[in-house]
Amino acid sequence: MATSPDLADTIDPRRPVDRWLSSYSGDHVHPTNQVIHLLCVPAIVWSVTALLWVIPVPLTLVNQGAWMAVGMFLAWAWYWRLSRPLAIGMLVVFVAFGFLNRALWQALGSGGLLWLAIGVFVVAWIGQFIGHKIEGRKPSFLTDLSYLLVGPLWTLDKLYRKLGWAH
Repeated sequence: MATSPDLADTIDPRRPVDRWLSSYSGDHVHPTNQVIHLLCVPAIVWSVTALLWVIPVPLTLVNQGAWMAVGMFLAWAWYWRLSRPLAIGMLVVFVAFGFLNRALWQALGSGGLLWLAIGVFVVAWIGQFIGHKIEGRKPSFLTDLSYLLVGPLWTLDKLYRKLGWAH
């Protein structure tokens, strides 16, 4: 498995988060594929949160977006086990997406948000597959579905490294 140069000197094989990120990086070495993923992974994460947001809930019991909260909490709990600093970053992302989804839901309604989320989801996945065609490697999640959760951490890890933040 190849690793990108920016991870090679900081991997601690005892930490599961480092193993996940290293493996994911090995499938995302080509610079164009990396850029595509840095754009498309957050778009996919947002679209999934939006799709969860529009699932109907009994408004007398909970607020709209309750399914998004449940889904994001489950993802966040997995992130928390891997890396608390990255989990805190993902929590910030999830809260921001929650506010964005609420505003879009109020402006567009459930149907409008649903179609916007579907459109973003489809276009972003097309981008991902183009990136992997350029890379010449299959997407990581085809070997293990957990990589669907690792992709967002990988993009956040890139930001943390750029800012000089440890995790």
